[in-house]
Amino acid sequence: MDITEVRIFLKDSPDKKLRAYATVTFDNAFVVRNIKVIQGTNGVFIAMPSRKVKQPCPKCNFKNELRSKYCNQCGAQLPVQPRPLAVDPNVQGEHKDIAHPITQAFREILQKKVLDAYEEELKKGAYSVTNDMHD
Repeated sequence: MDITEVRIFLKDSPDKKLRAYATVTFDNAFVVRNIKVIQGTNGVFIAMPSRKVKQPCPKCNFKNELRSKYCNQCGAQLPVQPRPLAVDPNVQGEHKDIAHPITQAFREILQKKVLDAYEEELKKGAYSVTNDMHD
């Protein structure tokens, strides 16, 4: 499987951890949107698209976001969910990946391609700003 295109969409707020979104096309046939480029303590990394985990209300069975205190449908108080331990990789947190690499090797390939495209997009932005100043 080849990564045939990476599109980067920079975010305007430099003080936030979210730096950009990426859209990645595989084999000119399959696309994954909303891959996040995040500034971490050890540099930038990618986070795969995810959704918030839901929990059913014991009274009406409406699916509420994890750790909600009350049901958004019937108003019943929801049971308290303990926070998962960060040291256990098998315990899911508040978000669950929609799509993700299966192997560490492919994760590294994908991350390198996305971060390389991110760096190129940053250079384009810096280049266009300096050119605008000279006009």
